[in-house]
Amino acid sequence: MRAGAVPRWAWHAGGWGLLLAMLLLAFAVGQFPVRPTMLLQALASQLFGIGEPVPPTVHAALWHIRLPRVLAAVLIGAALSAAGAAYQAMFRNPLVSPDILGVSAGAGLGASLALFLGLPMLLVQGFAFAGGLAAVALVCLVAALVRRHEPVLVLVLAGVAVSALLGAGISLLKLLADPYTQLPSITFWLLGGLNAVVGDDLRVSAPLLLAGLLPLVLLRWRVNLLALGDEEASALGVAVVPLRWTLIAAATLCTAAAVSLAGIIGWVGLVVPHIARLLVGADFRRQLPASLLLGASFLLAADTLARTLAPIELPLGILTACVGVPCFLWVLARSGGRA
Repeated sequence: MRAGAVPRWAWHAGGWGLLLAMLLLAFAVGQFPVRPTMLLQALASQLFGIGEPVPPTVHAALWHIRLPRVLAAVLIGAALSAAGAAYQAMFRNPLVSPDILGVSAGAGLGASLALFLGLPMLLVQGFAFAGGLAAVALVCLVAALVRRHEPVLVLVLAGVAVSALLGAGISLLKLLADPYTQLPSITFWLLGGLNAVVGDDLRVSAPLLLAGLLPLVLLRWRVNLLALGDEEASALGVAVVPLRWTLIAAATLCTAAAVSLAGIIGWVGLVVPHIARLLVGADFRRQLPASLLLGASFLLAADTLARTLAPIELPLGILTACVGVPCFLWVLARSGGRA
């Protein structure tokens, strides 16, 4: 099938259908499985106030334990995928991921520092969010000081350099951390996971994720013009520099909020936009909604596997890498030189 050959109604229906199926599966399976009939009864009772209430244990498992992490998986998967699609379109490079400007490394350093200092989880998330934003601010400052080269290339190279420096800082903190208490917490957080997400965390992070997604959705009509180059886009009436910085700010906000809530989860923002591009084509107006739906479904499926594959919960970063790398290689082989 050629790229973009899927009709619009088909990928809309397929995307929403896949997300609905993943939602039902995520609520039903786990260490405390819920039968489909009991799940439907719980949904009818909770959402519509009809039918008999479910037992307290089922109610607690569904609405107090699984609902926050299901919503977090949907929002984080959608945010990382949208940020990856925006970066790939803006930098005109399909190998770009949401952490290209160092946001993941900065968030990882901030969270590692908070865990090293023994701060509570709310402050760990705050340090991670602030660290991600500070890393991107440093990259942008370096790029602003270097004026003799192409701006996009300078941004990417500065992001690589700053990420390496922040990664060294994480390694130093792991070296200094107590091997019995601090080091396991830092290591597990860096691998990513939703096991610690509760409703209060979601109430703080969800507005940030949605605030980052909103500009990407509203500006998706203009992003296609950036692929033409700065001069051509300017000739068509696009304010290239403000648009680029707006996209960078929105994608950074999405990524920093996602990493602060769930740790570093790789490959979602790199692989999912590729798959969306194969299904609906390179038109960003169609690619962004497809990336949102596929990213939410992908991370929801990965989180469901993380808590059901083994007696202990597996880190999300391991699962997304195990799934993302083969998918990326398949996409690369299928698209050939066009990738």
